[in-house]
Amino acid sequence: MRALLLSLVLALTCAGAGAQQAPLIAARSWLLVDLTSGQVLAAEKAGERVPPASLTKLMVAYVVFGALREGKLAPTAQVEVSERAWRAVGSRMFVQPGKPVVVDELIHGMVVQSGNDATIALAEAVAGSEAAFAERMNREAARLGMINSNFVNATGLPGAQHYSTARDLQLLAAALIREFPHEYARYYAVREYRYNNITQLNRNRLLWLDASVDGVKTGFAESAGYCLVASAQRGGRRLLSVVLGTASESSRAQESQKLLNWGYQHFDGVRLFAGGEAVKSIAVWKGAAAGVDAGFAEGLVVTVPKGQAARLSAELLTHPPVVAPVASGQRVGVLRVQLEGKPVGEYPVVALEGVAVAGFFGRAWDTLRLLFQ
Repeated sequence: MRALLLSLVLALTCAGAGAQQAPLIAARSWLLVDLTSGQVLAAEKAGERVPPASLTKLMVAYVVFGALREGKLAPTAQVEVSERAWRAVGSRMFVQPGKPVVVDELIHGMVVQSGNDATIALAEAVAGSEAAFAERMNREAARLGMINSNFVNATGLPGAQHYSTARDLQLLAAALIREFPHEYARYYAVREYRYNNITQLNRNRLLWLDASVDGVKTGFAESAGYCLVASAQRGGRRLLSVVLGTASESSRAQESQKLLNWGYQHFDGVRLFAGGEAVKSIAVWKGAAAGVDAGFAEGLVVTVPKGQAARLSAELLTHPPVVAPVASGQRVGVLRVQLEGKPVGEYPVVALEGVAVAGFFGRAWDTLRLLFQ
C-alpha cells in the first residue's frame, strides 16, 4: 500500500478547546449523530435492545415510500379499510371500516397522528397482510445493517420478539431522510392533521419549540417509556438524536433538545473537499492517460470539536498499480483523516473520470515498466 501525505489548508482557523463532556441524558439509551458527516458524536447503551414502540412506524414509512417510488402504490390510490385495521388498539386516525381512504391521508395519519389503524391499512395495502408486511420490514432492516432489530408487527405494539436499538433506529432514520427527502419534507414536519372531523397534534413537541427541527417520530409504551427520534438542520448541518426510555412526554423533548443543542454548540462540520474536487492525481498504468484525478463524487465533510479544524491531517492510501481501464466512480484508494494523530475516519476515494486502455505500444511499455516496480 502506498501512502501519499496531503497538506490540508483549511479556511477554519478559529482557536478553541476540544469538545466538552456529553451532557447527562435522563434516558435508558441514546445516541447523537451528525448526518452530514455520518459521525456518531456521543452515545450511551446504543446497542441495547429495547421495545421501539411507535418508532416502528419509521420502518413502515421506509417500506411504504419504497413502494411509492417503485410504482407499486400511488399517493392518490384509495385503500379499503379492513375490519382488522379499524379495530386496531392504541393511537388512532379514526378511519372507518369499508370506507376508502387515500394513501396520502393514511401516511399523514401514521406519521402525524401515529395511528395504528392507518398503519395497518398501509401494511395491508402493500403486502396483503400485516404479517407479510413485517417480513418485508425485517428484510429491509437486514439490508440496512440493523443487526439488532426484529419486527413482528407494523404498529410497535409490545412483543417479546419485537425489538430494536438506538443505533439501529439511527441507521433507519438516516436512510429515510437520505433516500426519501421529498417524502420526509412532506410528512414529518407537519404539526397537526385533521381527518374524519378530528384534529390531532403531532406528539413531537420540538416542532413547536425549535424551528430547526423538522422531524422525526415519537413512541410510547409502558415497556418502552417515552421515546423520540429527532432531527434538526442548522447552518447546513443535519443532526439526528435518538432518545429512548425517558420518564415523560416533556422529558423526551427536553432531553432530545439538550442533545441536539450540545451537538451544534460543541462541534464544527468541516468540508475538506467539494464534490468532484481532486484530492490527488493517481498514476494509471496501460492507460490512454498517465493519471486520473481521485476525489469524492459528493464531497467530504468531517465533524470535529469546535475550533479544532486547523489540527486535521490526512493521507491518501492507494493500492498500486491502478491499471486501465478505469471507470468513473471506481474506488482507487482511501483517505485517512486524523485529528492531532487520532483517527477521525477512513473515506473511499474514487476516480473522478474514466481512463481508457492505451494502444498496443503503450500497454507493452507499461507492462515492461511494471516488472521493475
